[in-house]
Amino acid sequence: MSNALPILSLALNIAVLAPLCAALLSASPGMDAAYGPPTPARGILTAVYLAILAASLVLLAALVLAPPWWRPALVTLLALQCGYKLLTIPLVRFGNPVVVANTAITALHLVTLWWVLLRAP
Repeated sequence: MSNALPILSLALNIAVLAPLCAALLSASPGMDAAYGPPTPARGILTAVYLAILAASLVLLAALVLAPPWWRPALVTLLALQCGYKLLTIPLVRFGNPVVVANTAITALHLVTLWWVLLRAP
């Protein structure tokens, strides 16, 4: 089987986070509705998003180049993402549009994690 699921998860991270980070960094007015006004906490969240974006880009390249370390790195990245995204449900509330989007992304990442963890090395 190919690496289609890991590639899809990483591509989704990149497709979502690249424009989102650009909008957060440019103080786009639409971001205030979803993330609140610019605050230190929003800056910290933007930094986390940028780190996930960078890790996703590196791991996508690793999948193409096939170094041996991509699997544990991918599991770590996706597990952390699933954990924080699922924690937003009780901490923020499910009706929030960011939480809804996070939950949908988590569904794909959980399937990818399952596939990677059950796949023989």
